[in-house]
Amino acid sequence: MHNSDTDLIYSQAHKQVKNFTFDAQVVEVFPDMISRSVPGYNTIIDTIGRLSQQFVQEKTNIYDLGCSLGAATLAMRKGITAQNCKIIGVDNSSDMVKRCKMHVDAFKGNTPVKIIEGNIQDIEIDNASMVVLNFTLQFIERTQRQALLNKIAKGLKPGGLLVLSEKITSEDKVTDEVLIDLHHSFKRDNGYSELEVAQKRSALEKIMLTDSVEVHKERLKQAGFSHSSIWFQCFNFTSFIAIK
Repeated sequence: MHNSDTDLIYSQAHKQVKNFTFDAQVVEVFPDMISRSVPGYNTIIDTIGRLSQQFVQEKTNIYDLGCSLGAATLAMRKGITAQNCKIIGVDNSSDMVKRCKMHVDAFKGNTPVKIIEGNIQDIEIDNASMVVLNFTLQFIERTQRQALLNKIAKGLKPGGLLVLSEKITSEDKVTDEVLIDLHHSFKRDNGYSELEVAQKRSALEKIMLTDSVEVHKERLKQAGFSHSSIWFQCFNFTSFIAIK
């Protein structure tokens, strides 16, 4: 017996596996999907909340770019102690935005939140003390990633923080295969079948293009971040902090 919010999207064989999209079907099962697919996801979200307590400055904006259902937004709102701040969450999926607004409204907090439907590349980053890209950059065209990071760095105040979480590719092919196998094993342990693992991989392979740690660190340096480091990694899932 499965709940209606259990991820069964790829449990039946698809005649043709279409490219993955964040549509209404995905929105319904997204919390289940991400917790069973991304190792350490809850740790990343909790830590984003802790970092907001440390880095958010008074009278500044905080951005959650690719906010999906608002998990990072809510973690930050819970963690922020600075006064007169505003969180701006942005997502290009209308289904995600609709549900995200409901989630945000369900939890009251001192810091006001605005959720916007839009393309994160079109959003102005201004007077920011913290920006989150939580598994978002990997869905942006590779040729446009540097420009987005440049814009974020420019819009951050001195001492401002970017949290960048990404699935990564190892430059060493042998270890890359080990990490991929470990991730697939993690998914199987969480109840996904071989069919589900294979079909999800096919759905993502053309739209989620991953980079190596070295590429990410070089981009952050080029964007003007003075300091960057991996603070979390489990298999091929990584989160960086970058400070202006």
